[in-house]
Amino acid sequence: MVRDASKKCSFEILVHQCFALFPKAFSFSKHTEWPDSRKLDRPIRSLRKDKLISGSPKTFFSLTKRGRKRALEIAKVFRQRKLL
Repeated sequence: MVRDASKKCSFEILVHQCFALFPKAFSFSKHTEWPDSRKLDRPIRSLRKDKLISGSPKTFFSLTKRGRKRALEIAKVFRQRKLL
């Protein structure tokens, strides 16, 4: 997973990681062995609109200060297992 701030996070890396972690959610419905990059397009646009990430599919993505704060909050919830 892309966690190291020194590594650049490209759209291709995001597609690969999402598919590797959640293959059913990020695959084509008729070809489940292939990742469907379209399933990331709209969520990425929303994250950019909410100023949680910066960048573009043609360059690289990075978390903004606000995005890092939100990511840490979410990670804390996962560590505490308080999802439900």
